Parts: sequence; structure tokens; C-alpha cells
Amino acid sequence: MIDNKRGDELIRLSAVEFGYTDTPVLTGVNLALRAHDLVGVVGPSGSGKTSLLRLLLGAARPRHGTIYRRPGIAVGYVPQLETVNWDFPVTVAECVLMARKQRGLPWPSRADKADIADVLERLGIGHLAHRQIRQLSGGQQQRMFIARALLRRPQLLLMDEPTSGVDVSSRHDMLHLLSNLNSEGVAIMITTHDLNGVASHLPRLVAIHQRIVAEGTPREVMTPSVLEETFGAPMQILEHLGMPVVLDGRSPHRPAARPVPSTVGSAK
Repeated sequence: MIDNKRGDELIRLSAVEFGYTDTPVLTGVNLALRAHDLVGVVGPSGSGKTSLLRLLLGAARPRHGTIYRRPGIAVGYVPQLETVNWDFPVTVAECVLMARKQRGLPWPSRADKADIADVLERLGIGHLAHRQIRQLSGGQQQRMFIARALLRRPQLLLMDEPTSGVDVSSRHDMLHLLSNLNSEGVAIMITTHDLNGVASHLPRLVAIHQRIVAEGTPREVMTPSVLEETFGAPMQILEHLGMPVVLDGRSPHRPAARPVPSTVGSAK
């Protein structure tokens, strides 16, 4: 039974502190994720973004504070592509199959095969089911790991730098895909370094640097003061097609990245 006071909350962190040594990585974190959320987490390397995902996933425990999880919540996770051994000799379908709940059988059941085929088709990579994972493009690799996460029918999907290393077209496709999944009822949180290509197109952002610096819409979070406190460097903000565009403070006449057409929130 869900506590009525928590409404549609899936996970809530209250006054959470976390670290791997005596030095905290995260401190004083208060954050709630709700059903149908689509959230981007921005911050520099070492700011605690991946640690935050581990806490939400349940793979790490806080030193202090509390974490509420909705009873029975299913959470899916998509890792950074750089952490994957792409020489591992498996096909796309076999990689996705690894996410199934173990039943003691070394081979997939008929239901497993149907579920895998359905999720691969849903993500537009059904034709790649028997291809070796090392033969995939960056965008196809991401879709495979999203399929793997979706096989468990999660209510919340956590993604670590899902557009890292992909081209502009694949990044655009990824945003459109995430928007569609979110409209179907999957809450999504992603970490990203890409302020212009990704973060500015999401409905909600969290800026983090060992603590929550700011939280809100891109217009509320992507301000010079918030980004300087988050990234430790001055940045300028321009408006382009109604969206904030971040410029490196050392190169005021050149955007840090070319914005792409907004897709999130507009997909049908």
C-alpha cells in the first residue's frame, strides 16, 4: 500500500549523504522522483551523478539520511557504453535475455523469446537480434541496453550518459525515443554532460555538484549563476528558438554545442 502522503512518488531521498571514503561524494541531497517524470542530471565529472544513480538503483546505501522506495517498484538501468566489454561474444538477443529473472533454465522459454522480440521491435532494432554486439553503431548499442532494461517492465529507467559518443542524428533519435517511453508511463532519469544537445530539451533538470545546486525547468536551472556554481567556470546563456543555449565563458561568440530541434514532450 502506498503512503497517501507520498502521492505518486516512486523514490525520495531525504538529507542523504554518501561517499566511498571519508570524503563525501554527495551531501544533503533531497530529491523526489515521481511517476511520469523525465529528468536530466547535469554536473561535471566527479560531481556525484553516477553515485546518485547507484543510490536510486539500490546498488549503494547512504551513510546518512533516508531513501523511500515505493513498495515493489521495478527499476531499470542503462550503463555508460564506455564501461561495456564489446568483445564479449553474444548477440543482441542474448544480451537482452540476460536481464530476465532467473528461473534456473540455461535457455530462453517461448515467452522469453516473444518478450525479447517484442521489445526489440518496439525500439526499432528487431532486425539486429542475431547480430554480434560489437557490430552495432553507438545508437544501436544504446537501444539494445534500453531493450534489456525494459524487459523487466520498469516503472523507473535510470540512464548514465545515454548520448555520450553518439552523433547528432542518434542523439535526436534518442531524445525522441525517451519522450515516447515517458509518454507510455515510464519515469526516466538520465545523466548528461550535453547541456545544449540534451539538457535544454528535457522538461526538468537537476544541477548537482556534491549537493543539489538547483532543480527546475531548463530556463530555471540553466542560468549563469547556477552553471558557474555547478561547473566551476563562468558561462553565458543565450536564447535560441525559445530555448537557453550555453556558451563557454572563454569563447563568448561560439556556442559550446549546436542545439538540435526539440523533440521531448512533443512526440505523439
